[in-house]
Amino acid sequence: MLNQGIGSWAARRARMSPERVATVHDGDEYTYREVAARATRLAHVLAAGGIGRGDRVAYLGPNHPTFLEALFATGLLGAVFVPLNTRLAAPELAYILRDSGATALVWSPRLATVVERLTPPPFQLRLGDDYEAALSIVEPEPIDLPVDPGETCMLMYTSGTTGRPKGVMLTHANVTWNTVNLLVDVDLASTEVTLVSAPMFHVAALGQTVLPTFCKGGTAILVSAFDPDETLELIERHRVTFLFGVPAMFLAVARSPRWAEADLSSVRSAICGGAPVPEPLIATYRQRGVTFLQGYGLTEAAPGATFLRVGDSPAKAGSAGTAAFFTDVRLAGPDGAPVPPHEPGEVLIEGPNVMAGYWGLPEETAAAFTADGWLHTGDVAIADDEGYLYIRDRIKDLIISGGENIYPAEVEDVIYQHPAVAECAVIGVPDERWGEVGRAVVVLRAGKTLDPAALLAFLDGKIARYKIPKTVVFAESLPRTASGKVLKQRLRDRH
Repeated sequence: MLNQGIGSWAARRARMSPERVATVHDGDEYTYREVAARATRLAHVLAAGGIGRGDRVAYLGPNHPTFLEALFATGLLGAVFVPLNTRLAAPELAYILRDSGATALVWSPRLATVVERLTPPPFQLRLGDDYEAALSIVEPEPIDLPVDPGETCMLMYTSGTTGRPKGVMLTHANVTWNTVNLLVDVDLASTEVTLVSAPMFHVAALGQTVLPTFCKGGTAILVSAFDPDETLELIERHRVTFLFGVPAMFLAVARSPRWAEADLSSVRSAICGGAPVPEPLIATYRQRGVTFLQGYGLTEAAPGATFLRVGDSPAKAGSAGTAAFFTDVRLAGPDGAPVPPHEPGEVLIEGPNVMAGYWGLPEETAAAFTADGWLHTGDVAIADDEGYLYIRDRIKDLIISGGENIYPAEVEDVIYQHPAVAECAVIGVPDERWGEVGRAVVVLRAGKTLDPAALLAFLDGKIARYKIPKTVVFAESLPRTASGKVLKQRLRDRH
């Protein structure tokens, strides 16, 4: 094939195992032959709508087989896939559509109220009857345009510390090498049955479960919305062998009334990531015969950087493991020099899975790498004597709540829009369910009063709900350095 990118995967898999079931969703099954044909039909529809090489195609919808069809169809044309976070508010989505320059939007009717508030790209395709009708009137004539592995495959937007979302450019090679790394680490089989309830618009679910399963010819059970009870029921019904979740998801499953009696005997591998995994949670699953395969990564690494493999998990519980096979990781001090074992250092990453850069942001891209090409993560870890990493802290003030990244500066910018607010700072505080949640520390303008609930209501609709702080506390002032920077550690100590 001329196409060496992700767009060719559907056809490649279909020629190997055409009648094997690729995806299951709400009882509907699609074979690899059908996925390849539907992706090809969609590529023809997009091409007829003027979409070509390098154009950005956005997708807005929950987990569904059409997500993969759009990814593969976009790749067949040499275009760029832009998965949108369904939890974002309309202004946030509008910014991403503008910034990416998306010329096409494939969207779910579930998000109609949000889409109505957007300025649509030139080409739109509504999922459901409109989508099926569009596919039905074209033939799945093979498309084999030349696509190089170094071309951009997708833009995955992740909020920046300044509050400005950044499009992470992941090439076809980045995604492919991440898949290879995962297959080495987890040793998936062609008979794998993978439960996908974490959203595929996040790189972890897509890169660590869906695409490796597809590559091996297994079956992906796609779930539109996570539900703890349903998770246990699906594991039993489909004899699920592989699943991924963030700690908050696994905690919710363990608290289900069905937990004690659920049949988990089919599960061979369970990956937990997206946030530090509490050791009591690890023990809870081990008691049921399920061992977590923990990992560490970030969108910029497509996402896998390190992995704690099944043989190491009992002895190294709580560790993020060691570097993936084709990826290198090192810890560096402020001067860039290596740090000895048990001393904190910034995690630096290098490898073929590391991003090409940030979309349209050359200065930010340059700042993200060391002079010799290693990716700065902004995360601090220590390594033990055997080289196993333990993530300890974050250089940036990132809050990870239930696996979702929350950047305080972005939330603070919206809080400042309230006329009663003089100053504010958002910090992360521990939460039993989500691991960490936001708390807003607010200084009011002279003579103004404000109810905490009213402030939280003010934020609703302006930013995604998961970014809205769970609590508000008022203060007379914020502690600052001589240069005016808020001392957030002091705020955490106080609040």
